[in-house]
Amino acid sequence: MRTIGIISDTHGLLRQEAVRALQGCDLIIHAGDVGESHVLESLGRIAPVRAVRGNTDWGELAKGLPETEVVDLSAPDGAPSEDGPGPEAYVLHIIEEIALDPAAAGFRVVIHGHTHEPKARRADGVLYLNPGSAGPRRFHLPVSIGRLRVDGELVEAEIVYLEVD
Repeated sequence: MRTIGIISDTHGLLRQEAVRALQGCDLIIHAGDVGESHVLESLGRIAPVRAVRGNTDWGELAKGLPETEVVDLSAPDGAPSEDGPGPEAYVLHIIEEIALDPAAAGFRVVIHGHTHEPKARRADGVLYLNPGSAGPRRFHLPVSIGRLRVDGELVEAEIVYLEVD
């Protein structure tokens, strides 16, 4: 069994509550609007990190991040393998900009951010997960991260609400 931490919309703020909630994860996926490189560096001290660029990521940080990413949820570093990949996730920041049919493309999971609203749902055999925002609070929305539990081909999502001041 693997635990994958899912975080998004940190906007340069990596809360200690999020760091604690991600401890013990085997891999961390950041779904964009990272804000500052120190966020990815800090997450990388917990587990390997895969990240995409969000609409507010600029400059050198943005140049180093892809717009989309394919992640093998069973691989130690998330890198897709040609040797029979495990369940794969498609990661992007804004779900409305998805340019493929995830089910037809064989993806089991789509991870996205942008709205700051945590949500997990299934459609056409695909799990869609928005972990919400772990950075600055927006409007009345909670501060949260997500977790995926991967056991062979079984993938389940959990939203983790963070207690913050």
